[in-house]
Formats: sequence, C-alpha cells, structure tokens
Amino acid sequence: MKSNNKAVNSLNTFINKPKFGPLPGTIYTGVSDPELRTSLTLLINNAAEDFKNTAAHDPSEEKFQNDIATGLARFNNLYLELDTEDREQVCFYFEEMMDCVELESSNGQLNDWMYNFDPS
Repeated sequence: MKSNNKAVNSLNTFINKPKFGPLPGTIYTGVSDPELRTSLTLLINNAAEDFKNTAAHDPSEEKFQNDIATGLARFNNLYLELDTEDREQVCFYFEEMMDCVELESSNGQLNDWMYNFDPS
C-alpha cells in the first residue's frame, strides 16, 4: 500500500475532479440529469473521504474492504435509476480509489454490486 501522504494526496486529487460526465474516447456519455449527477458525485466523494480517512489512520486491507462495502451501500437507493454504463462508472471510480491506495482487489464486492451475483 502507498504511504499515507501519497494515498491521501491521490485521493484529494480524485475528489476534486469532475465525475459522471461524458468521458472523451469512451462510449460513456455521462449522467444527463444534473441532479442525479450531483447526487452520484456526492456519494462517490463520500466513499473517497472514507478511503482518505482510512489511509491517514492506520490503513489496512480489511478497513479498505469495509470502506468499499459502506460506499457501495450508499448507492443502493439509486441502483435502479442507473443504467449499466452508470453502474460501471461507479465501479470504475471505486477501482480508481483502490489504485490511489494500491489495493489489489475488492474481493468481489464490485462484481457483486454491479451484477448482483457471485460468479464463483
């Protein structure tokens, strides 16, 4: 895992970038409803704040796994409002946060949330 300062700085950069908008060079066109885009951005940034707090205070894989579970649960109320591409984008953002702290795997949590089943 990254040192605390590097992880926190990476997560701050992540938090400050725009989210759920069109991504040039991809098929993702973004969330068209501005209110939903704002809500989704707030939820993913809350998850990033959880990661940042864990990174700054005695980080461990178990704590980051708990952060993933907590973060994904925040999206459950909006799950049915999201199309497949938007749900994929949520998972992509979690993968970005995992990269910020050099976490190798979500232990299947992203897959479970995305597809609502365990392939194993």
